[in-house]
Amino acid sequence: MRYLDLGIIVVYLIGITWFGARFKETQKSLKDYFLGGRNAPWWAIGFSIVSAETSTLTIIGTPALAFNGNLGFLQVVMGYLVARIIISTLFLPHYFRGEMYTAYELMRRRFGPNIRKLTAGSFLILRALAEGVRVFAISIVVSIILGTGDMLSIVVIVCLTLFYTFEGGMTAVIWTDVIQMFLYILGAIVSFVVILQAIPGGWNHVMDVTSAAGKLQVFDFRFEPTAAFFTRTYSFWAGILGGAFLTTASHGTEQLMVQRLLAAKTEGESRAALFSSWLVILTQFTLFLVIGLMLFVYYTDNGIARPAVTDQIYPRFIWEQLPVGISGLIMAAILAAAMSNLSAALNSLASTTIMDFYKILRPNGVESHFLAMARFATIGWGVVLVAIGFLARQWGSVLEAGLGIASIVYGGLLGVFLLGLLTKRVGEKAAMVGMTAGLLTMLYVKFGTPIAFTWYVLIGTSVTFLTGVLMSYLISEKSNTLETTHG
Repeated sequence: MRYLDLGIIVVYLIGITWFGARFKETQKSLKDYFLGGRNAPWWAIGFSIVSAETSTLTIIGTPALAFNGNLGFLQVVMGYLVARIIISTLFLPHYFRGEMYTAYELMRRRFGPNIRKLTAGSFLILRALAEGVRVFAISIVVSIILGTGDMLSIVVIVCLTLFYTFEGGMTAVIWTDVIQMFLYILGAIVSFVVILQAIPGGWNHVMDVTSAAGKLQVFDFRFEPTAAFFTRTYSFWAGILGGAFLTTASHGTEQLMVQRLLAAKTEGESRAALFSSWLVILTQFTLFLVIGLMLFVYYTDNGIARPAVTDQIYPRFIWEQLPVGISGLIMAAILAAAMSNLSAALNSLASTTIMDFYKILRPNGVESHFLAMARFATIGWGVVLVAIGFLARQWGSVLEAGLGIASIVYGGLLGVFLLGLLTKRVGEKAAMVGMTAGLLTMLYVKFGTPIAFTWYVLIGTSVTFLTGVLMSYLISEKSNTLETTHG
């Protein structure tokens, strides 16, 4: 047992929990608890977006992608930029008309209360399942540290995160995100340097070996009108289109991200946070992919057998090969990403539960009552995520499992939001039929076809949007517009 490493991890866990809980005194209202009082600077929100977009899945799954393949995942990151342009021009102006707490209030304004419940309910299911996979990813790291697969360790991490999220609300989420992001980026840079020093021949040797193995390829422009085109996960077309649709859905319609955009002081600051986050995302994904390439060279040069679970390659190298103290720091960094994501998920699940469901049932309730219920909802979702994490052990690659689960629901969410923003004819019933059709289609695509997950959101969005438009000609109903209903 390496007591120095374990000591560093324990000190970090205690320290970040204490830091987050210190924001309890600032939580006087739902605006404080769910939007941080709209007092956070744009750069902190930008870093928080990065932390929410990054997870243990990213840190342990991205190097594994490069280890097994090449740099093709960067094509998806290019799509992330396209999505930010769309969100900035199409979504943000509507979100900053009036005071919103959740993304689904926009759907109530445009369509009505039923579509609000449908979209909010879809988010709750989506985020619970996807976050459950991320919770399970913590067990991969903890099992390496402790030499055990004991899921009790997950409970400890969740409880610590739950404590400061319960106490400090969105303010604690944002500022702990900032600290945790710098910690895991620092950990990645340190591991990059150490791995490179462990490879005789240095960077030139890494380039020679990976180039000969075809691992430096970024772009795949092949375009053939066959079924194979849609089964390739990382092509230029799947990356640009799939990445754009995926991120437009996640950052434009999912409360986990929209909550951060709404927490900015102004629409301009929200936009600045959104675009600055992409620069950091591009840098960190490139860094983690390059780490995967270096690990490939290290394993190849030394004839080391690959772990049975490829996602263990990076954390196992850290724990077994890096100097004592440094490995503890980097493992703490990986746990930092996990806690950052978990705190964001807990707060966004609680905000949707209270604002889109509970509060509309108690229109005359007082603010203190809703604030207390928000904290209870946070605890309830913590229990749910632990339960799903226990079940997620059989779902394959953690990174692709998490993205695949999210993509099933994202298409329906994005499709119905686009119906609201781009059409005036479509009413609530037509939109609900369209979203239902999109969700059913994606269940078939996920479990009945070999189509790559990068296409899921595009397919689901298209089916939802086209079905909604078609049904608007078959269903006679009054349609609201956002211009006449905002306030």
